[in-house]
Amino acid sequence: MNISLNFLKPAEHTKEIEDAEIVKKKYRYWRIRIFYTMFIGYVFYYFTRKSFTFAMPALMQDLGFNKAQLGMLGSMLYITYGLSKFASGVMSDQSNPRFFMAIGLIITGITNICFGLSSSLVFFAIFWGLNGWFQGWGWPPCARLLTHWYSQSERGSWWSVWSTSHNVGGFLIPIVAGFCAQHWGWRWAMFVPGTLCICVGFLLMNRLRDTPQSLGLPSIEKYRQDYPNKEAVNVKEHELSTRQILFDYVLTNKWIWMLAVASFFVYVVRMAINDWSALYLIETRGYSMIKANSCVALFDIGGLFGMLTAGWLSDKLHAGRRGPINVMFSLGMLCAVLVLWKYPDLNGLWTFITLFTIGFFLFGPQMLIGLAAAELSHKKAAGTASGFAGWFAYFGAAGAGYPLGKVAQEFGWPGYFVILSVCCVITLVLFLPMWNAKAGTIKESAAS
Repeated sequence: MNISLNFLKPAEHTKEIEDAEIVKKKYRYWRIRIFYTMFIGYVFYYFTRKSFTFAMPALMQDLGFNKAQLGMLGSMLYITYGLSKFASGVMSDQSNPRFFMAIGLIITGITNICFGLSSSLVFFAIFWGLNGWFQGWGWPPCARLLTHWYSQSERGSWWSVWSTSHNVGGFLIPIVAGFCAQHWGWRWAMFVPGTLCICVGFLLMNRLRDTPQSLGLPSIEKYRQDYPNKEAVNVKEHELSTRQILFDYVLTNKWIWMLAVASFFVYVVRMAINDWSALYLIETRGYSMIKANSCVALFDIGGLFGMLTAGWLSDKLHAGRRGPINVMFSLGMLCAVLVLWKYPDLNGLWTFITLFTIGFFLFGPQMLIGLAAAELSHKKAAGTASGFAGWFAYFGAAGAGYPLGKVAQEFGWPGYFVILSVCCVITLVLFLPMWNAKAGTIKESAAS
Protein backbone atom coordinates (compact mmCIF):
# COMPACT_ATOMS: atom_id res chain seq x y z
CA MET A 1 0.00 0.00 0.00
CA ASN A 2 1.33 3.44 -0.94
CA ILE A 3 -0.84 6.49 -0.36
CA SER A 4 1.10 9.05 -2.40
CA LEU A 5 -0.37 10.34 -5.65
CA ASN A 6 1.36 9.25 -8.85
CA PHE A 7 2.69 12.70 -9.72
CA LEU A 8 4.20 12.97 -6.22
CA LYS A 9 5.83 9.54 -6.13
CA PRO A 10 9.56 9.36 -5.27
CA ALA A 11 12.04 9.70 -8.10
CA GLU A 12 13.36 6.43 -9.52
CA HIS A 13 16.94 5.40 -8.84
CA THR A 14 19.23 5.70 -11.87
CA LYS A 15 22.43 3.88 -12.78
CA GLU A 16 25.17 4.70 -10.29
CA ILE A 17 28.07 6.83 -11.52
CA GLU A 18 31.34 4.91 -11.19
CA ASP A 19 33.86 7.76 -11.52
CA ALA A 20 34.78 8.73 -7.93
CA GLU A 21 35.83 12.28 -8.90
CA ILE A 22 32.54 12.96 -10.65
CA VAL A 23 30.64 11.55 -7.67
CA LYS A 24 32.58 13.81 -5.29
CA LYS A 25 32.02 16.88 -7.46
CA LYS A 26 28.30 16.20 -7.88
CA TYR A 27 27.78 15.44 -4.20
CA ARG A 28 29.47 18.70 -3.20
CA TYR A 29 27.31 20.67 -5.62
CA TRP A 30 24.00 19.02 -4.82
CA ARG A 31 24.42 19.01 -1.03
CA ILE A 32 24.89 22.79 -1.05
CA ARG A 33 22.06 23.34 -3.53
CA ILE A 34 19.62 21.08 -1.66
CA PHE A 35 20.45 22.71 1.66
CA TYR A 36 20.09 26.36 0.72
CA THR A 37 16.92 25.65 -1.25
CA MET A 38 15.08 23.88 1.56
CA PHE A 39 16.36 26.52 4.01
CA ILE A 40 14.86 29.31 1.88
CA GLY A 41 11.70 27.27 1.37
CA TYR A 42 11.11 26.86 5.10
CA VAL A 43 11.82 30.55 5.75
CA PHE A 44 8.92 31.34 3.44
CA TYR A 45 6.65 28.77 5.06
CA TYR A 46 6.95 31.03 8.10
CA PHE A 47 5.86 34.00 5.97
CA THR A 48 2.45 32.46 5.31
CA ARG A 49 2.16 30.97 8.80
CA LYS A 50 2.74 34.21 10.71
CA SER A 51 1.37 36.80 8.27
CA PHE A 52 -2.03 37.00 9.98
CA THR A 53 -0.42 37.68 13.38
CA PHE A 54 1.07 40.94 12.15
CA ALA A 55 -1.90 41.91 9.98
CA MET A 56 -4.30 41.40 12.90
CA PRO A 57 -4.20 44.88 14.54
CA ALA A 58 -5.06 46.60 11.24
CA LEU A 59 -7.68 43.93 10.44
CA MET A 60 -9.38 44.48 13.82
CA GLN A 61 -9.50 48.21 13.23
CA ASP A 62 -10.84 47.81 9.67
CA LEU A 63 -13.49 45.11 10.23
CA GLY A 64 -14.28 45.48 13.92
CA PHE A 65 -13.59 41.89 15.03
CA ASN A 66 -12.67 41.33 18.68
CA LYS A 67 -9.73 39.44 20.17
CA ALA A 68 -11.77 36.33 20.96
CA GLN A 69 -13.01 36.01 17.38
CA LEU A 70 -9.54 36.39 15.90
CA GLY A 71 -8.10 34.14 18.61
CA MET A 72 -10.29 31.35 17.22
CA LEU A 73 -8.44 31.69 13.91
CA GLY A 74 -5.13 31.14 15.66
CA SER A 75 -6.54 28.03 17.30
CA MET A 76 -7.85 26.83 13.94
CA LEU A 77 -4.37 27.02 12.42
CA TYR A 78 -2.71 25.16 15.29
CA ILE A 79 -5.34 22.41 15.24
CA THR A 80 -5.09 21.76 11.50
CA TYR A 81 -1.32 22.19 11.51
CA GLY A 82 -0.91 19.75 14.38
CA LEU A 83 -3.10 17.16 12.64
CA SER A 84 -1.23 17.67 9.38
CA LYS A 85 2.22 17.18 10.93
CA PHE A 86 1.61 13.44 11.32
CA ALA A 87 -0.56 12.81 8.25
CA SER A 88 1.70 14.74 5.89
CA GLY A 89 4.71 12.94 7.36
CA VAL A 90 3.31 9.62 6.14
CA MET A 91 2.56 11.10 2.72
CA SER A 92 5.94 12.82 2.47
CA ASP A 93 7.89 9.64 3.15
CA GLN A 94 6.31 8.18 0.02
CA SER A 95 6.64 11.32 -2.10
CA ASN A 96 9.22 13.36 -3.96
CA PRO A 97 10.15 16.27 -1.65
CA ARG A 98 10.91 18.40 -4.70
CA PHE A 99 7.18 18.63 -5.45
CA PHE A 100 5.67 17.89 -2.04
CA MET A 101 7.34 20.83 -0.32
CA ALA A 102 6.79 23.13 -3.30
CA ILE A 103 3.08 22.36 -3.70
CA GLY A 104 2.47 22.86 0.01
CA LEU A 105 4.15 26.28 -0.10
CA ILE A 106 2.24 27.35 -3.19
CA ILE A 107 -1.10 26.39 -1.62
CA THR A 108 -0.27 28.26 1.60
CA GLY A 109 0.40 31.30 -0.60
CA ILE A 110 -2.97 30.88 -2.30
CA THR A 111 -4.78 30.54 1.04
CA ASN A 112 -3.13 33.76 2.27
CA ILE A 113 -4.31 35.62 -0.82
CA CYS A 114 -7.83 34.18 -0.44
CA PHE A 115 -7.79 35.23 3.22
CA GLY A 116 -6.85 38.76 2.16
CA LEU A 117 -9.77 38.83 -0.28
CA SER A 118 -12.28 37.84 2.43
CA SER A 119 -14.15 39.82 5.04
CA SER A 120 -16.26 37.10 6.70
CA LEU A 121 -15.16 35.26 9.83
CA VAL A 122 -16.43 32.00 8.31
CA PHE A 123 -14.21 32.38 5.23
CA PHE A 124 -11.32 33.50 7.41
CA ALA A 125 -11.67 30.26 9.38
CA ILE A 126 -11.88 28.11 6.23
CA PHE A 127 -8.83 29.63 4.55
CA TRP A 128 -6.76 29.77 7.75
CA GLY A 129 -7.63 26.17 8.55
CA LEU A 130 -6.53 25.13 5.05
CA ASN A 131 -3.36 27.15 5.52
CA GLY A 132 -2.63 25.23 8.71
CA TRP A 133 -3.08 21.90 6.94
CA PHE A 134 -0.68 22.74 4.12
CA GLN A 135 1.79 24.30 6.53
CA GLY A 136 2.30 20.69 7.61
CA TRP A 137 3.77 19.96 4.16
CA GLY A 138 6.93 21.94 4.95
CA TRP A 139 8.72 20.01 7.67
CA PRO A 140 8.50 16.32 6.57
CA PRO A 141 10.18 16.71 3.14
CA CYS A 142 13.03 18.57 4.85
CA ALA A 143 13.44 15.64 7.25
CA ARG A 144 13.57 13.29 4.26
CA LEU A 145 16.19 15.40 2.51
CA LEU A 146 18.32 15.86 5.62
CA THR A 147 18.44 12.11 6.27
CA HIS A 148 19.22 11.21 2.63
CA TRP A 149 21.85 13.84 1.82
CA TYR A 150 23.72 14.17 5.15
CA SER A 151 25.07 11.22 7.10
CA GLN A 152 24.78 10.46 10.79
CA SER A 153 28.11 11.83 12.04
CA GLU A 154 27.49 15.24 10.44
CA ARG A 155 23.71 15.44 10.41
CA GLY A 156 23.34 17.16 13.77
CA SER A 157 25.28 20.19 12.53
CA TRP A 158 23.40 20.40 9.21
CA TRP A 159 20.03 19.87 10.92
CA SER A 160 20.70 22.54 13.54
CA VAL A 161 21.74 25.13 10.94
CA TRP A 162 18.63 24.30 8.90
CA SER A 163 16.51 24.76 12.04
CA THR A 164 17.55 28.41 12.21
CA SER A 165 15.30 28.95 9.18
CA HIS A 166 12.49 29.20 11.77
CA ASN A 167 14.27 32.14 13.38
CA VAL A 168 15.07 33.83 10.07
CA GLY A 169 11.46 33.54 8.92
CA GLY A 170 10.18 34.67 12.30
CA PHE A 171 12.49 37.70 12.15
CA LEU A 172 11.61 38.78 8.59
CA ILE A 173 7.83 38.36 8.47
CA PRO A 174 7.02 41.06 11.09
CA ILE A 175 9.01 43.51 8.99
CA VAL A 176 7.37 42.52 5.69
CA ALA A 177 3.80 42.20 6.99
CA GLY A 178 4.08 45.22 9.26
CA PHE A 179 5.33 47.42 6.41
CA CYS A 180 2.54 46.25 4.09
CA ALA A 181 -0.16 46.71 6.74
CA GLN A 182 1.03 50.18 7.68
CA HIS A 183 1.38 51.53 4.14
CA TRP A 184 -1.26 49.65 2.12
CA GLY A 185 -3.61 48.01 4.62
CA TRP A 186 -3.93 44.60 6.23
CA ARG A 187 -5.00 42.85 3.02
CA TRP A 188 -1.62 43.55 1.47
CA ALA A 189 0.02 42.01 4.53
CA MET A 190 -1.61 38.79 3.28
CA PHE A 191 -1.23 39.36 -0.47
CA VAL A 192 2.52 40.08 -0.48
CA PRO A 193 3.67 37.06 1.62
CA GLY A 194 1.23 34.86 -0.31
CA THR A 195 2.57 35.97 -3.67
CA LEU A 196 6.18 35.61 -2.55
CA CYS A 197 5.50 32.05 -1.38
CA ILE A 198 3.91 31.07 -4.68
CA CYS A 199 7.04 32.29 -6.47
CA VAL A 200 9.36 30.50 -4.04
CA GLY A 201 7.29 27.32 -4.47
CA PHE A 202 8.21 27.27 -8.16
CA LEU A 203 11.83 27.91 -7.17
CA LEU A 204 11.71 24.78 -4.99
CA MET A 205 10.45 22.73 -7.93
CA ASN A 206 13.38 23.97 -9.99
CA ARG A 207 16.15 23.60 -7.41
CA LEU A 208 15.27 20.60 -5.23
CA ARG A 209 15.77 16.93 -6.10
CA ASP A 210 14.87 13.70 -4.32
CA THR A 211 17.46 11.14 -3.19
CA PRO A 212 21.12 10.99 -4.27
CA GLN A 213 20.35 7.71 -6.05
CA SER A 214 17.85 9.51 -8.29
CA LEU A 215 20.82 11.48 -9.66
CA GLY A 216 23.06 8.44 -10.15
CA LEU A 217 24.94 8.98 -6.89
CA PRO A 218 25.58 6.36 -4.19
CA SER A 219 23.72 6.61 -0.89
CA ILE A 220 25.15 9.12 1.55
CA GLU A 221 26.21 6.27 3.86
CA LYS A 222 28.20 4.62 1.05
CA TYR A 223 29.69 7.90 -0.14
CA ARG A 224 30.95 8.92 3.31
CA GLN A 225 31.44 5.38 4.63
CA ASP A 226 29.26 6.38 7.56
CA TYR A 227 26.86 3.49 8.17
CA PRO A 228 24.61 3.36 11.26
CA ASN A 229 25.47 -0.33 11.81
CA LYS A 230 27.29 -3.21 10.12
CA GLU A 231 24.11 -4.72 8.72
CA ALA A 232 23.32 -1.51 6.83
CA VAL A 233 26.39 -1.93 4.59
CA ASN A 234 24.71 -4.63 2.52
CA VAL A 235 21.17 -3.22 2.55
CA LYS A 236 19.79 -1.98 -0.75
CA GLU A 237 17.44 0.97 -0.34
CA HIS A 238 13.89 1.03 -1.59
CA GLU A 239 10.74 2.85 -0.56
CA LEU A 240 8.55 1.52 2.26
CA SER A 241 4.81 0.95 2.24
CA THR A 242 2.51 2.91 4.53
CA ARG A 243 2.09 -0.17 6.72
CA GLN A 244 5.86 -0.64 7.09
CA ILE A 245 6.39 3.02 7.93
CA LEU A 246 3.65 3.11 10.55
CA PHE A 247 3.85 -0.32 12.15
CA ASP A 248 7.45 -1.42 11.66
CA TYR A 249 9.25 1.84 12.34
CA VAL A 250 7.01 4.38 14.10
CA LEU A 251 3.99 3.21 16.11
CA THR A 252 5.75 0.13 17.50
CA ASN A 253 9.02 1.95 18.16
CA LYS A 254 9.53 2.68 21.86
CA TRP A 255 12.10 5.42 21.15
CA ILE A 256 9.65 7.36 18.99
CA TRP A 257 7.01 7.25 21.71
CA MET A 258 9.50 8.44 24.34
CA LEU A 259 10.63 11.28 22.08
CA ALA A 260 7.03 12.23 21.31
CA VAL A 261 6.09 12.40 24.99
CA ALA A 262 9.28 14.36 25.74
CA SER A 263 8.32 16.74 22.92
CA PHE A 264 4.97 17.32 24.65
CA PHE A 265 6.63 18.45 27.89
CA VAL A 266 9.34 20.50 26.16
CA TYR A 267 6.64 22.41 24.30
CA VAL A 268 4.70 23.07 27.50
CA VAL A 269 7.80 24.80 28.87
CA ARG A 270 8.57 26.57 25.58
CA MET A 271 5.11 28.03 25.08
CA ALA A 272 4.76 28.82 28.79
CA ILE A 273 7.94 30.90 28.76
CA ASN A 274 7.07 32.46 25.41
CA ASP A 275 3.46 33.35 26.28
CA TRP A 276 3.49 34.02 30.03
CA SER A 277 6.95 35.16 31.13
CA ALA A 278 6.44 38.79 30.05
CA LEU A 279 3.29 38.99 32.18
CA TYR A 280 5.15 37.31 35.07
CA LEU A 281 7.93 39.90 34.93
CA ILE A 282 5.46 42.79 34.75
CA GLU A 283 3.35 41.56 37.68
CA THR A 284 6.06 40.31 40.02
CA ARG A 285 9.08 42.49 39.21
CA GLY A 286 7.43 45.66 38.02
CA TYR A 287 9.06 45.59 34.59
CA SER A 288 7.76 47.83 31.84
CA MET A 289 6.18 46.12 28.84
CA ILE A 290 9.19 46.96 26.67
CA LYS A 291 11.66 45.57 29.19
CA ALA A 292 9.62 42.40 29.76
CA ASN A 293 9.21 41.78 26.02
CA SER A 294 12.92 42.36 25.53
CA CYS A 295 13.60 39.56 28.01
CA VAL A 296 11.35 37.24 25.99
CA ALA A 297 13.26 38.21 22.84
CA LEU A 298 16.46 37.03 24.56
CA PHE A 299 14.73 33.68 25.13
CA ASP A 300 14.46 33.19 21.34
CA ILE A 301 17.98 34.41 20.67
CA GLY A 302 19.29 31.97 23.24
CA GLY A 303 17.32 29.27 21.46
CA LEU A 304 19.08 29.98 18.16
CA PHE A 305 22.51 29.53 19.76
CA GLY A 306 21.27 26.49 21.68
CA MET A 307 20.16 24.70 18.51
CA LEU A 308 23.47 25.32 16.76
CA THR A 309 25.47 24.23 19.81
CA ALA A 310 23.40 21.11 20.49
CA GLY A 311 23.67 19.88 16.91
CA TRP A 312 27.41 20.47 16.72
CA LEU A 313 28.13 18.88 20.12
CA SER A 314 26.06 15.77 19.35
CA ASP A 315 28.14 15.26 16.19
CA LYS A 316 31.58 16.08 17.53
CA LEU A 317 31.48 14.81 21.10
CA HIS A 318 29.07 11.90 20.87
CA ALA A 319 29.47 10.59 17.30
CA GLY A 320 25.87 11.21 16.33
CA ARG A 321 24.26 10.14 19.61
CA ARG A 322 21.66 12.74 20.54
CA GLY A 323 20.78 11.30 23.97
CA PRO A 324 23.68 12.74 26.02
CA ILE A 325 23.09 16.28 24.77
CA ASN A 326 19.34 15.97 25.38
CA VAL A 327 20.01 14.87 28.96
CA MET A 328 22.53 17.62 29.69
CA PHE A 329 20.46 20.34 28.05
CA SER A 330 17.23 19.31 29.80
CA LEU A 331 19.12 19.42 33.13
CA GLY A 332 20.32 22.92 32.23
CA MET A 333 16.75 23.89 31.31
CA LEU A 334 15.50 22.73 34.73
CA CYS A 335 18.20 24.69 36.58
CA ALA A 336 17.52 27.87 34.59
CA VAL A 337 13.75 27.65 35.21
CA LEU A 338 14.43 27.24 38.94
CA VAL A 339 16.66 30.32 38.93
CA LEU A 340 13.89 32.38 37.29
CA TRP A 341 11.46 31.16 39.95
CA LYS A 342 13.55 31.13 43.13
CA TYR A 343 15.50 34.36 42.63
CA PRO A 344 12.84 37.05 42.01
CA ASP A 345 15.20 39.83 43.15
CA LEU A 346 17.66 39.39 40.29
CA ASN A 347 18.44 42.66 38.51
CA GLY A 348 17.55 43.29 34.89
CA LEU A 349 20.83 42.00 33.44
CA TRP A 350 20.57 38.68 35.24
CA THR A 351 16.95 38.30 34.17
CA PHE A 352 18.05 38.78 30.57
CA ILE A 353 20.76 36.17 31.06
CA THR A 354 18.34 33.74 32.70
CA LEU A 355 15.80 33.96 29.85
CA PHE A 356 18.63 33.60 27.32
CA THR A 357 19.85 30.50 29.20
CA ILE A 358 16.40 28.91 29.33
CA GLY A 359 16.10 29.40 25.58
CA PHE A 360 19.59 28.00 24.99
CA PHE A 361 18.93 24.79 26.89
CA LEU A 362 15.32 24.37 25.73
CA PHE A 363 15.67 24.80 21.98
CA GLY A 364 18.56 22.32 21.81
CA PRO A 365 16.42 19.32 22.81
CA GLN A 366 13.46 20.69 20.86
CA MET A 367 15.55 20.54 17.69
CA LEU A 368 17.25 17.23 18.53
CA ILE A 369 13.94 15.47 19.23
CA GLY A 370 12.95 15.73 15.56
CA LEU A 371 16.42 14.66 14.45
CA ALA A 372 16.54 11.73 16.87
CA ALA A 373 13.06 10.60 15.81
CA ALA A 374 14.17 10.57 12.16
CA GLU A 375 17.35 8.64 12.98
CA LEU A 376 15.86 6.13 15.40
CA SER A 377 13.15 5.03 13.00
CA HIS A 378 14.30 4.53 9.39
CA LYS A 379 15.54 7.02 6.82
CA LYS A 380 12.51 6.16 4.66
CA ALA A 381 10.24 6.95 7.63
CA ALA A 382 11.99 10.14 8.75
CA GLY A 383 9.09 12.47 7.92
CA THR A 384 6.52 10.29 9.68
CA ALA A 385 8.64 9.79 12.80
CA SER A 386 9.54 13.46 13.22
CA GLY A 387 5.98 14.47 12.32
CA PHE A 388 4.61 12.12 14.99
CA ALA A 389 6.83 13.77 17.61
CA GLY A 390 5.76 17.18 16.30
CA TRP A 391 2.12 16.17 16.60
CA PHE A 392 2.58 15.58 20.34
CA ALA A 393 4.42 18.89 20.63
CA TYR A 394 1.30 20.79 19.61
CA PHE A 395 -0.72 19.06 22.32
CA GLY A 396 1.91 20.47 24.69
CA ALA A 397 1.53 23.91 23.14
CA ALA A 398 -2.21 23.71 23.75
CA GLY A 399 -1.58 22.68 27.36
CA ALA A 400 0.49 25.81 27.91
CA GLY A 401 -2.49 27.99 27.00
CA TYR A 402 -5.73 27.85 28.95
CA PRO A 403 -4.78 24.99 31.36
CA LEU A 404 -1.55 26.66 32.48
CA GLY A 405 -3.27 30.04 32.63
CA LYS A 406 -5.91 28.49 34.90
CA VAL A 407 -3.19 27.10 37.19
CA ALA A 408 -1.54 30.53 37.41
CA GLN A 409 -4.91 32.11 38.17
CA GLU A 410 -5.86 29.63 40.90
CA PHE A 411 -2.46 28.96 42.51
CA GLY A 412 -0.46 32.02 41.51
CA TRP A 413 2.94 32.09 39.86
CA PRO A 414 4.36 29.43 42.24
CA GLY A 415 1.83 26.97 40.79
CA TYR A 416 2.92 27.98 37.29
CA PHE A 417 6.58 27.30 38.10
CA VAL A 418 5.79 23.99 39.80
CA ILE A 419 4.21 22.80 36.53
CA LEU A 420 7.21 23.99 34.50
CA SER A 421 9.66 22.32 36.88
CA VAL A 422 7.75 19.04 36.77
CA CYS A 423 7.75 19.16 32.97
CA CYS A 424 11.53 19.68 32.97
CA VAL A 425 12.04 16.73 35.33
CA ILE A 426 9.81 14.42 33.27
CA THR A 427 11.69 15.44 30.11
CA LEU A 428 15.00 14.63 31.80
CA VAL A 429 13.72 11.24 32.97
CA LEU A 430 12.48 10.38 29.47
CA PHE A 431 15.85 11.24 27.92
CA LEU A 432 17.97 9.22 30.36
CA PRO A 433 17.22 5.74 28.85
CA MET A 434 18.13 7.14 25.43
CA TRP A 435 21.71 8.00 26.39
CA ASN A 436 23.22 5.33 24.13
CA ALA A 437 20.48 5.18 21.49
CA LYS A 438 21.62 6.07 17.99
CA ALA A 439 20.75 5.50 14.35
CA GLY A 440 20.90 1.82 13.53
CA THR A 441 19.22 0.74 16.76
CA ILE A 442 16.24 -0.26 14.62
CA LYS A 443 17.31 -2.89 12.12
CA GLU A 444 16.83 -2.21 8.44
CA SER A 445 15.60 -5.67 7.50
CA ALA A 446 12.22 -4.47 6.37
CA ALA A 447 13.78 -2.34 3.68
CA SER A 448 15.99 -5.05 2.23
